[in-house]
Amino acid sequence: MDKRVNIMSSSKSFQIPFIDAVLQVFADLYEITKPKVVAMLVITAIVGMVLSQDTLPNLWLMAMASLGIGLLSAAAAALNHIVDQKIDSQMARTYNRPLAKGRINNSQAIFFSLLLAVSGFVLLYFEVNPLTAWLTLASLFGYAVVYTLVLKRLTPQNIVIGGLAGAMPPLLGWTSITGELHPHAYFLVMIIFTWTPPHFWALAIHRKEDYARVNIPMLPVTHGSQFTKMTIVLYTVLLLLVCLLPYLVGMTGLIYLVSSLVLNLMFLRYAWLLKTSEDKTLAMETFRFSIWHLLVLFVALLVDHFFKF
Repeated sequence: MDKRVNIMSSSKSFQIPFIDAVLQVFADLYEITKPKVVAMLVITAIVGMVLSQDTLPNLWLMAMASLGIGLLSAAAAALNHIVDQKIDSQMARTYNRPLAKGRINNSQAIFFSLLLAVSGFVLLYFEVNPLTAWLTLASLFGYAVVYTLVLKRLTPQNIVIGGLAGAMPPLLGWTSITGELHPHAYFLVMIIFTWTPPHFWALAIHRKEDYARVNIPMLPVTHGSQFTKMTIVLYTVLLLLVCLLPYLVGMTGLIYLVSSLVLNLMFLRYAWLLKTSEDKTLAMETFRFSIWHLLVLFVALLVDHFFKF
């Protein structure tokens, strides 16, 4: 009887660490998908879906498109972790990432990212439409290869050029419902494309020493913080103007117009304070505000679509 109890106890003590290890691997795989970033991308895609129709689109089609776009976006994020793991291990912001710390290995991450990519592409191709599937796959390639592998290491304009991949979800959402490209969807892409540089450069200023240490030519490293701050101001002015386009072409109404002006003037204020103040906390404050800026702006697009006047 005692021996049987000992065997059962040792078996349980073996199973618990094993289960914990498996759960940790799943948690680490989930982390490399950058779930918060993917959530933001899917939200902007959903806005594109809704704006493509006068009435609410088919919910099943929206769900399948959101899932497919989310899976391919998660795959792109995982590939980014794989490519950047050596850089990540040397930066304060990223040194604790699963691949940088060795909690998961390349084989696990590569298999997982390919599984996500194939699943997302197949889902979009057969349940949504081929156009959206190929465009989303092209976006993955643009982010994981063109930006991460090439532009990020080549030019301080990396985030400007590479930002197009991250600006695509509203267009992907639009095509997932209509099966065709439309000029109005391009305006949504232009908004995110213009928003991306000031959003990311604010973070780059805060992490300037990190990027310098790993020889990544971010704008604050190559041209200095003051030049970057002035460029952020100019981009926020450009963003304000770009955000007027949906209203000027009759795509949106007054709710969006007022919301857009308020949000962009607030963003411009943050940018100007960042430019004129020596407060080192302003870079991260500007970065955090920019995230809320985009989220609220796209919520305003949704509200305006259903209550336009």
